[in-house]
Amino acid sequence: MLILIVFAYLFGSVPFGIIIAKMHSVDLRSIGSGNIGATNVSRALGRKWAYTCFALDVLKGMIPTLLALFLVNPACVQSHANHIIMLWLWLAIGCAAVIGHIFPIYLGFKGGKGVSTSFGVALGLWPYYTICAAAAIIVWVVVAMVWRYVSLASIAGSIAFLITLILAVTLIPTWNISTLWPLLVVAVIIPLMVIIRHRQNINRLLAGAESKITKKNRKSK
Repeated sequence: MLILIVFAYLFGSVPFGIIIAKMHSVDLRSIGSGNIGATNVSRALGRKWAYTCFALDVLKGMIPTLLALFLVNPACVQSHANHIIMLWLWLAIGCAAVIGHIFPIYLGFKGGKGVSTSFGVALGLWPYYTICAAAAIIVWVVVAMVWRYVSLASIAGSIAFLITLILAVTLIPTWNISTLWPLLVVAVIIPLMVIIRHRQNINRLLAGAESKITKKNRKSK
């Protein structure tokens, strides 16, 4: 499992946004917000490459967690104590991927905001986080379409993720809080992390200076 945690961090550190931009002779750090994620790739290269970057960043979180699920599924562990340990290991692998994206070793530990990779982790943590991720993406799409702010949509989606998990643990009989509490702990950290990473965006939102999603993007090179 330690090897998988290291792999998750190194894989999460791969700056796909930077790589895509360099393929088009573009310095992504010098454009827009300077962020390495899909939103800034959209500003630099258009939606086509932004979607590619988003998908790759999602895979950075999903692949390690699916590997962990394949190797050791916490649901198959009979002992309560061992189940908790396996959940924490599972979460540690997912968090390592997100930390890799936010603090990539290949970029001097200066990376992105981790939203796309966190979404990938959530998709891979079946079924607990996957269901919540589906609700979060619906909220993200609605907020993005109505208000046209990616940052606001990301914050709203992360909060919806937590609320959905709380409701699921409360309403689904087989989801016992005494067993799944590690998932709740991390689910609380996720929106806090997203808010902290978006603090400059929040300031711009409050000042009315945040960039909106435009209807037309620059054509891909």
